[in-house]
Formats: sequence, structure tokens, C-alpha cells
Amino acid sequence: MEMNRRVYTVGQVNRYIKGMFAGDGLLASIFVRGEVSNCKYHSSGHIYFSVKDGSGALSCIMFAGNRRGLAFRMKDGDKVVVGGSVDVYERDGRYQLYAREIRLEGEGELYERFLRLKRSLEAEGLFAPEHKKPIPGYARTVGVVTAPTGAAVRDIQTISHRRNPYVQVILCPAQVQGEGAAESIASGIRTLDGLVDVLIVGRGGGSLEDLWAFNEEVVARAICECGVPVISAVGHETDTTIADYAADLRAPTPSAAAELAVFDLKTFEESLENYRLKLRRGLLIRLSALRSREKWYGARLYALSPMRRLTDERRRAADLGDALEEALLEKLRAARRRKEQIGDRLPRAAKETLADRQRKFSVYLARFEGLNPILRLRQGYSFVADGDRRAVRSVRDVRSGDELTIHVTDGRILARVTSTDE
Repeated sequence: MEMNRRVYTVGQVNRYIKGMFAGDGLLASIFVRGEVSNCKYHSSGHIYFSVKDGSGALSCIMFAGNRRGLAFRMKDGDKVVVGGSVDVYERDGRYQLYAREIRLEGEGELYERFLRLKRSLEAEGLFAPEHKKPIPGYARTVGVVTAPTGAAVRDIQTISHRRNPYVQVILCPAQVQGEGAAESIASGIRTLDGLVDVLIVGRGGGSLEDLWAFNEEVVARAICECGVPVISAVGHETDTTIADYAADLRAPTPSAAAELAVFDLKTFEESLENYRLKLRRGLLIRLSALRSREKWYGARLYALSPMRRLTDERRRAADLGDALEEALLEKLRAARRRKEQIGDRLPRAAKETLADRQRKFSVYLARFEGLNPILRLRQGYSFVADGDRRAVRSVRDVRSGDELTIHVTDGRILARVTSTDE
């Protein structure tokens, strides 16, 4: 062997070949037809198998994440069309087909038609999220377009009655398989449009040919043109149709569609009761706070009330009057005691002088008591004030129509001047 010849490792060769495969656009997305052999479902969820024909065999693997692309239980001997990419597994230096979808032989042409229609309608914007209508949370009428017999309609009726027996389910029977099925389904959608709150369109599971009516353009356009929200429920969870893309919401099964369309009455009633309790608690708390605030404002208003201030002033005036009267009486008693003490020592003339001064003192005392405003009020007199709280001393201080406040010993009297007379 020549020393200047370059030598590669096995890994380098495998990586180089892998790069060659990756650069080939044909191998990046390819469909292969053949018969299944050595099919094994691994515990990890991956599927290992081979496809073969009279000229050779090709190793294949479908990872668990791509199992949605397999709508049936694959077994040895099945004639299939496998879609995916061919790549090199570097560790073993083997190439294999990494499957993304698998269809039974004979479905390939239909699947191509499915893809062409899907791309066409998608380009028109029929599947755009902004066109999707929300499913009503509390539908009262639910329309169903499906075959009048079969598991689909029975499942929908059973679940609807269990969740809410008061929701009305209206069935529009339709042919869901065979010639004329697509037109029948589209006609059912148009018939129930505007009569129900939400519409379920679907059927039970089946092969691609069985479900083909839901892959027709007329059904897709009827769903998109429907004025009420549409839930598609075609086949099993792994089945996907054009109707699923056109609908406002896709349900994996007819039973699941009923769960989505019919609100649970028991849950609804429990929610209402919770809201009622929360509202009641909130109102009680609010009412308690308002009552406390009312008491606080009431106390402040009473503290600032003119009537309270007038009552306090009356009480104070009465106390002062009583104190003044008591002081005068005490001085009078003292004077009398002093008179008696002096009278015993004074001669007759002095006694007469003292008696004269005593009389004068009594007159002055009577005059002083006559000037006491409290006594005057007690004798029937009153204090009259105008609207500005000024004393009214003359008829010239008021005019006809003025409001007056007349203060008496136990309160006040509100009056209006009708006329004056000088």
C-alpha cells in the first residue's frame, strides 16, 4: 500500500454517504409500494418492518411520534404504500426508510387527491384560524348530520342526555358513504344552518374510501359557509379528513364531539351555586361596610348638628343661671346674717338706716333678677333671631316672608313673617 494514499475511517465514510442521501431531494420525500414483512411493534412505540417486492427488500422504521400517520394495525403480508425519507443509520452503515405515513395499497391515489384538495383549499384560506367560530359554552340546540343508524348517532344521543337532558338534539339524516354521500352531507349542513346553536358533522371509523365523502370539496365549502359553529367528528382519533380542517373544531370521535357541544348541567348548576354564594358573601361584606360608614357619618353629623350645639348651649345657660341664682342667694343669706350681727349692736337710728338700705338692696336684687334671661324665658318670654342668627329687636328688623327662629326654654320654633305692625 502506498504511504501517500489517504485512509478514511468507517465513521467518515458513513457520514459522507449520509450527506449524499441528505442532499438528494428524491430521497427526502418518497413513497414506496411493497409488501410488509418482519413487522414488529416495539414496547417503545416504534414499529420496525420491511417492504419488499419481487426485486428486493427495504428496511423501514416508524417512530412513535409518527404513529398518527398509521390508521390501521399493520401486519405481515399487507400491501402498503409507505411515505417518508431514506437516510443512513451511521452506526450500522445501513440505509433505511423512515416512515411518516403508511396507507394500504389502493389508497395511494385517493391520498394524493386528498393532498391536492387540501393544498388548494388551504391556499384559498378556508382553513385559516381567523375564520374559526367559537363553540358556544351553553348551547340549547345541537344539530347532528350523520347516518340515522349506527354507533355515531347513538353515542351522541347517549352522552348528550347524560350531560344535559334539557339540550335538544336535532338529527338531519344523511348518507355518509358511497355515491351521493357528499351532497347529502352538504345538504344536511345547509338544512340545519340557523336552526341550531352548534352543529356536529361526522360518522364512525372506516377506511379511507369509507370516509371519502368527508374529503369532498362540496362538504368542505358547506362547512365553511355555515353560519353556526361546526364540530367535525369523523372516524377515530387517527383519521383526518378535509372536513376536520374546514370545521371550527375537530373532535377525535363522535362521543368527544358530544362532550364538546353539550355543556354539563351538573357542573353548570354547581358553578351557579358557587357564584351565588360568592355574590352573597360579597354583598354582605359590602353592606356591613356601608352600615359602618353610615354610623360613622351619623356620629360626625350629630357632632356638627346645630340642634346639638343649641342643646349644649341651653344646658350651659341653665347651669350658669342656676349657679348665678345660688351665688346671689348665698350673698343674700350672708348679708342677712351680717345684718343680724350688726343689728344687735346698732342704735335704733342705725337700725332704721340699715332697714332702708336693706329695702334698697332688695329692690336692686329684684331688678337684677329681672334681667336674668333664663328667668325671662321661664316666664313665657322668648328670644327671636333672624336667618343670620341676629336678635330681632324691632319690627323694622324683619320683612314679610323672612324666616325666624324663636328660642324658648325647651327648644326652638321656626316661623315665617306674614306681616308687621308698628
